[in-house]
Amino acid sequence: MKYYAGIDFGGMSAKAGIFDENGKLLAKDSVKTSKEDGYVVTVVKMAQLVRSMEEAAKVRVKAVGIGAPGVIDGEGGLVVHWSNYNWEDKPLAKDLSEKLGVPVKLTNDANAAALGEATFGAGKNYRDSIFITLGTGVGSGIILNGKVFEGSHGAGAEAGHMVLEVGGIPCACGRRGCFEQYASASALIRDTKRAMFENRESLMWTLVGGDPEKVDGKTAFTAARERDAAAQKVVKNYVMYLGEGILNLINIFRPQAIIIGGGVSNEGETLLQPLRKYVSERLYVDCERVPLTINRAALGSDAGMYGACALVIA
Repeated sequence: MKYYAGIDFGGMSAKAGIFDENGKLLAKDSVKTSKEDGYVVTVVKMAQLVRSMEEAAKVRVKAVGIGAPGVIDGEGGLVVHWSNYNWEDKPLAKDLSEKLGVPVKLTNDANAAALGEATFGAGKNYRDSIFITLGTGVGSGIILNGKVFEGSHGAGAEAGHMVLEVGGIPCACGRRGCFEQYASASALIRDTKRAMFENRESLMWTLVGGDPEKVDGKTAFTAARERDAAAQKVVKNYVMYLGEGILNLINIFRPQAIIIGGGVSNEGETLLQPLRKYVSERLYVDCERVPLTINRAALGSDAGMYGACALVIA
């Protein structure tokens, strides 16, 4: 039996798992990470994390996969640019490989999550799928013919920054009207607060105990299920923008499945049912002619770890 490690590396932690060649998780652990650690210390922490899990599982891994934030050159094993840590052209795959003595492969964290769902989760029965994660921003990963589509030098598949409204809401990327400014959890929270101040009698005020700072991605959905009119409007508007972004992706790639992850996906069918309806009514080619499914992600926050492992499983 061969064994592999998958690392989901982020700004606050690196979460890793050891898997057998069938994708069975044998051990799982994490370590805190921070910008202040610096690059060299971060690489050491990752190596120590893998070694400690090997000891726990009593195995030695044959290879390691990493899903990392930022612009990633998977072929070169480089973190080309990651603004949160001020990393530029860091040879992460090479440096970790030297410390562990095994091959290391690298991809973007959203791509890793997409590959995890495509290999082990909600997309495993589909050759072509697109993973969309609804969190602070909108992340995306595209799987075509079973492989991650990264674009030139790993800089592609940034669906969160396609523009839905020219001249719209300013985005951190420097443009205006980006998808994530309308369909992220952050956008949902912003629009929920705005609706509350416009509707002082809304149930949403009761749900947060009168404190708008307690609004989260669940607030509007919870109130909408109780037939609160203001909340229903927020949810309807959110579904519209999410649906439009998904329609754009479908029209370009025409995948067999759209997989929805991230915190907002926890609303389940309350989100997915109206989303499927919105999308199906506006498709360029209907689902009867070209089948398409929209499902919730299955692996939750472990998707990136599973996908990083899938990078290196032979």
